[in-house]
Amino acid sequence: MPVPYTEGTCMRYDQYIHHRQSLRLREYDYSQPGYYFVTVCVYEHVELFGKINNNEMILNEYGKIAEKIWLEIPQHFENIQLDEYVIMPNHVHGIIIIGDNDNHDVGHRHACALQHTKRQYQKLPTVVGSYKSAVTKFINMHGDKIYFGWQKSFYDHVIRDEIALRKIREYIINNPAMWDSDEENPANL
Repeated sequence: MPVPYTEGTCMRYDQYIHHRQSLRLREYDYSQPGYYFVTVCVYEHVELFGKINNNEMILNEYGKIAEKIWLEIPQHFENIQLDEYVIMPNHVHGIIIIGDNDNHDVGHRHACALQHTKRQYQKLPTVVGSYKSAVTKFINMHGDKIYFGWQKSFYDHVIRDEIALRKIREYIINNPAMWDSDEENPANL
C-alpha cells in the first residue's frame, strides 16, 4: 500500500508511481559505432528557443545557446561527429555519429564529472545527457529570470541504412516548414 506524501516527509518508493519505462532498446550497446537520430524536448513543450517565421526557424538568445552547445559536442567527446540538426521552438532534432572507439572512453563531458559506472559504456545517453545538462546550466545561470528544464529522457532511433539516413536528414531539414502539423507544437497538443 502506497504511503501518502505529507509535508516534511519523503514519499516511499512505489513501483507503480516511480517506474518509468526506458526508451532505449533492450540489450543494445549505445556505444557502438553508428548513426543515431535523437530528439530532446523542452519541459512542458514551452517554446523557448525561438519562433518559426515563413517556414524558417529564427533562434532567440536561448536557441542560440542550445545550438552553440550542440555544435560543441564533438569537442567534448572522442569519436563523436554531428550530422544534420535543427533547433526548433521547443525541441532539438539531430543525428549523432559515434565513430569506432576501442576503449569506450566517454570523453570530457560538458557539465558533469565522469562517473565510473556501467552507463559509461552507453555513449549516446551520456552525450545527450551532457548536452541537456550543459544547456540547462547555461540558460539557468545566464537566463533572464526563467527556470529552464528538459523533459525526462530523450527519443532515439538507431539509423540502420542509407535510405533511413536520407529520410531522417530530409525530415530534419524540412522540420521548420512542417511546424504547423508537428506533434511537438503546443498548438497541436
